[in-house]
Amino acid sequence: MAALVILGFVWNANKKDLGPVSDTVLNENAALIVGEPAAPTTIDVFEDFLCPVCQQFEKQSGQPIIDAVNSGKLRVRYHMLTFLNSRSASGDYSERAAGALQCVGDAKDPALFFRFHTALFVDQPKENGDSDHSDAQLAQIATAQGAAPPTPQCIATGAKLAEAKQAAAQSRTQLEKAMETTAVGTPTVLLNGEPVNGITDGPGWLTAILTKETE
Repeated sequence: MAALVILGFVWNANKKDLGPVSDTVLNENAALIVGEPAAPTTIDVFEDFLCPVCQQFEKQSGQPIIDAVNSGKLRVRYHMLTFLNSRSASGDYSERAAGALQCVGDAKDPALFFRFHTALFVDQPKENGDSDHSDAQLAQIATAQGAAPPTPQCIATGAKLAEAKQAAAQSRTQLEKAMETTAVGTPTVLLNGEPVNGITDGPGWLTAILTKETE
């Protein structure tokens, strides 16, 4: 069985027919959808808050994505996966961070969402490290980014943990369908249900799809 190593993860090179990607499911289980519904381009971004390559992706493409959203050119559906839980000190950091983002998303404030999302990657715990952020610390990060009191309270109590876990499972299923394999990794970007290439080589991938979609 052949395998291809991409972004530090092993992807099964043997394709499987897992059925079509459901745009409805992707739309319903995103942590937050940012951008105007009438934006000419919609992408799905799959990340794990413990993933170091996702941190690189955020450094390179985070601000260009924000700029494209703010200019009305792009709509983004964010999906937070949790398969790196076992590599966190607490054993559940990925899902707790995803739950925290769900709390922030409920505030319906895209600017806050982007600030918190970026802050978690800037202050990212190490894979297989000795510590990660507690729920109280995640709540403090949200407060520092301007969240109103109900949001950090939601984070501190883990109110959205079950919702985040369910969304992560559904998102991973859709990603497996898009890749036609159960061996998937992050970061991944889908455009019209298909993976976008070159997303860790800088923001050129975004310029390319925005140009193509508006031609």
